[in-house]
Amino acid sequence: MRALILSDIHANLEALNAVLDVASDFDALWNLGDVVGYGASPNQVIDLIRPKSHLTVRGNHDRVCCGLTSALGFNPVARAAAHWTHDQLTPDNLNWLKGLPQGPLQPEQAEVTCAHGSPLNEDQYILNMRDAWAPLQQMATSITFFGHTHIQGGFSQKGHDWHELRPQLPRINEASSWTMPIPPGTRHLINPGSVGQPRDCDWRAAFAIYDSEAQAITFHRVPYDITASQGRILMAGLPERLAARLTEGR
Repeated sequence: MRALILSDIHANLEALNAVLDVASDFDALWNLGDVVGYGASPNQVIDLIRPKSHLTVRGNHDRVCCGLTSALGFNPVARAAAHWTHDQLTPDNLNWLKGLPQGPLQPEQAEVTCAHGSPLNEDQYILNMRDAWAPLQQMATSITFFGHTHIQGGFSQKGHDWHELRPQLPRINEASSWTMPIPPGTRHLINPGSVGQPRDCDWRAAFAIYDSEAQAITFHRVPYDITASQGRILMAGLPERLAARLTEGR
């Protein structure tokens, strides 16, 4: 099986289209949540990704934007975007978001786990080895795919050896990829990165491909029409910071 793993699209239609244009060879699409929030194309993104996803885990922005929980815990910029998104969503897309399952989930025919944040707590960020320590030991499968941090990479463990994973990708304005083998007996927490709002100082859209037969994960970065995405944000009257940070990649 080849699975396309996406996370944190955040209503960025241009970034999602760029990813789907280059990631055409896959058997399943696993969506790790935060489909909406921040960006200015919530309905277009849902309409595009919804029929393609074989599995979707709800994210915290999905949960807040559809009204399941309050936006009071968000910073002012995220809160403004959440309220705007709620008002823009069609009734059908609003109901779809409300029905998304909480992670962690296990896809059919694959011995992996999918979560938005930590597999132990959907709202917990996994940013360092201290955060990864408990999930790596307690998760139900040897591989868990997660998002939430918008940082591509992850963490691995084999016995007493612990490692932080950072894809060896050049910071260029072109598409690039890096493949990581999965040795037997290892456990991994893997973040495909954010499609729509990366925060690892690389503005390009991020995603990953998991190949169960080759026992490998390939991290990808792809450029997209960032100017068009920023223009949508500004024309919608969303906070300017949401447009500026796309260029910064953080």
